[in-house]
Amino acid sequence: ATAQELEAMRETAKAEKRPWRYAGRWRDRDPSEAPAGVPFVVRIKAPQDGETIVDDAVQGRVVFQNKDLDDFILLRSDGAPTYMLAVVVDDHDMGVTQIIRGDDHLTNAARQTHIYEAMGWTLPNFAHIPLIHGPDGAKLSKRHGALGVDAYRAMGYLPAALRNYLVRLGWSQGDEEFFTTQEMIESFDLAQVHRSPARFDFAKLENMNGHYLRDSNDDELFDLLIATLPYLEDGAAIAEQLDDRKRAQLRAALPGLKARAKTLKELLDGAGFLFAHRPLSLDAKAAQLLSAEARGRLATLVDRLAALPNWTAAATEAVVRDLATALGVKLGDLAQPLRAALTGRATSPGIFDVLEILGRDESLARISDQASIG
Repeated sequence: ATAQELEAMRETAKAEKRPWRYAGRWRDRDPSEAPAGVPFVVRIKAPQDGETIVDDAVQGRVVFQNKDLDDFILLRSDGAPTYMLAVVVDDHDMGVTQIIRGDDHLTNAARQTHIYEAMGWTLPNFAHIPLIHGPDGAKLSKRHGALGVDAYRAMGYLPAALRNYLVRLGWSQGDEEFFTTQEMIESFDLAQVHRSPARFDFAKLENMNGHYLRDSNDDELFDLLIATLPYLEDGAAIAEQLDDRKRAQLRAALPGLKARAKTLKELLDGAGFLFAHRPLSLDAKAAQLLSAEARGRLATLVDRLAALPNWTAAATEAVVRDLATALGVKLGDLAQPLRAALTGRATSPGIFDVLEILGRDESLARISDQASIG
């Protein structure tokens, strides 16, 4: 059919307010009638009557009326195969027996069935799973989270957590939420995939990732964090500072850091105090904690801590508690300004663990920096 003939078919379909389909103008004509030297496409001679049935592992028995399916193109005018032909031949040649794909390809399954039948090939098993939508119900886009795996790595998500979250989108196994990879392999069944679209929710992904962080083996998590540093924001700069001492400090701080983080990015952010240089810059909340009265208490505390023979979390805690009692203040009235002085923030891992991890010299120096201001 010429471009003019095809355009006429489109205009007729538009005027009749129906979907455009190739009208089969050359379907039953003799090839000898074709004009010489005119480029042509090759279409499939699809059945025009009856039904094409797709027995789908997710969607069930889906019936298509053949009158609604056209003689679609197999080879373009330049001889190149279309997707519809290429994918069928490719799957057949590779021995594919199971096709799992989005339900936006469900109509393609009917058309591809015609190719399989025309070639005399065995049909594969089809499973068309629902698409993933954003929280607003719209088709998933980049603003929702339709990103490459590298983007999720840069955001600090653990591979195991992301796998777990994705496998639970549109699939259920009772009330179970968390699965190891092996459990996913053993439990997954297409019969339990939902037909309605799943919704991608970053809040749920973060909560799941936080669960995996907290439950991770510390040594394995540390190795993963180090391997991920080049991909995290500011990770490359941190990696440059990781001498043996800093690595040991980061590893020691890991249990406290992972308890407060939902992603590796948050975990690394929480570890910022380990790599901060004196004098520390204070965030707004930390600055509020360091009133003139609080700085005076820190000046008293630094002298008592300096007298400690052994620098351990337990020993420093005892000194801080004793001073709080002696001053007649709550522990937090002393511990929170201490946290601000040591980390520059109002939140951190356990403050006595921070003292032990930073060590005597660095801890005393940071406290003295803030105690001397006023």
